[in-house]
Amino acid sequence: MNNWKVYIIQTKSGKLYTGITTNLKRRFKEHQNKRIGARYFRFSDPESIIYCESYSNRSAATKREIAIKKMRRKQKMCLIHDGA
Repeated sequence: MNNWKVYIIQTKSGKLYTGITTNLKRRFKEHQNKRIGARYFRFSDPESIIYCESYSNRSAATKREIAIKKMRRKQKMCLIHDGA
């Protein structure tokens, strides 16, 4: 059984990126490497992981990722501050 993570990364410009992974440290390092990470970070470097939730399977994590991506920034910031 994999332990899937839904995470939010804040960029140096203040933007938020949401994704899923089974290895958060590895994925963050990939995002820092512009050749491996998401295209999103080609314009603003990732600064830090500011939020994370765990799920037992990929399906649940993907559904949550999609729900978070549909949120407005203000809703995401409330989620981050309430979850901290």
